[in-house]
Amino acid sequence: MGPERPVFHYRDDVLAELWKYGVRPSAHTPPDLVRSFINDLYRHELRRLRDQYMRREFPKREYLQRVVQVREKYPVLALRPRQWLIPVI
Repeated sequence: MGPERPVFHYRDDVLAELWKYGVRPSAHTPPDLVRSFINDLYRHELRRLRDQYMRREFPKREYLQRVVQVREKYPVLALRPRQWLIPVI
């Protein structure tokens, strides 16, 4: 018999946010792994936005506003992975 796998209890509000991205971690999915995945999605959106700007699909004056809009779509990234979990008492 191997070592027991850790169990993670995610906060309901965090789970609701993760669902927006189609992410449903199990009780054994480390929050660091999930955050890394969400961060990759965020970075992908920023790269796509930069590419659109470089193709002149929108003016420069709109770029910062669009970056902020992308950032606002990922509020869970403002939290540390341990803050995604229900505190153990």
